[in-house]
Amino acid sequence: MAWVRAWRAGLVPFDEVADEIAGDEEHLVADAPGTWTDVPLRDALPTLSKLRPDEIRLVLPAPGDPRGLPGPGQFAGAALVTGEAVVAGDLGFIPEVRTHTSGSGVTFETVLWRVYPLPGPVPASAAAEPGTAEAESDLSTALAEATARLTRLDVAQWRPELAGALAALRRPDAGIDLPPGFDPRARRLFARASVLDRVLALAEHAAPGGAVNGYEAQERDAALRPLTTACRRALVAACNAPSPPDPGATLASPG
Repeated sequence: MAWVRAWRAGLVPFDEVADEIAGDEEHLVADAPGTWTDVPLRDALPTLSKLRPDEIRLVLPAPGDPRGLPGPGQFAGAALVTGEAVVAGDLGFIPEVRTHTSGSGVTFETVLWRVYPLPGPVPASAAAEPGTAEAESDLSTALAEATARLTRLDVAQWRPELAGALAALRRPDAGIDLPPGFDPRARRLFARASVLDRVLALAEHAAPGGAVNGYEAQERDAALRPLTTACRRALVAACNAPSPPDPGATLASPG
């Protein structure tokens, strides 16, 4: 999504966008306007060629927190189930990760982006989101509070890799970055929240060897819940941060 915004700002060539989004995975798009079957992501991107960068926004909704979604409808319902979506003008995109096994037993994944017509514009109250400065402050506060609670639970004893991963958040992750056009604060916030997102995915799994009883699991979840919310909002704030257009760019649209 951030790469599409950078393309629409004239900062990234069209030919690079699909490759940057997909990486080593195959990305397809279902139900794109003007298509009759699933098409490669590159073939669907021209659908967005007339949008401004600020019309393309990441949404990471959760039950009880539908921020960024339009009114009730098929798209909003599917986005809440998936927990991830992109709002792009009058269209919504929701990714679906599919796992496949080849005849030789090799497992690989593809991503299918399903397109939904939106029922209307996102209400201003639903679109309101913190800026990068506020999101960074909230993330730091939530991380400090969660770390303190997990320390009291002696998380290092029953989940040492989780404790180590939390400590690693104090170091920048140079391997994760936003495309050109995002300011240093947005880049720093995105890198930190991306690492934290992986830590929280690890924390969802039960400790090995039955080292956690029911009470400890509930306390762990209670400690991480505010951090999960802060992480989601940090990723959204970073990816949706303004990316000023390059006045000299001529990269905005495919032929």
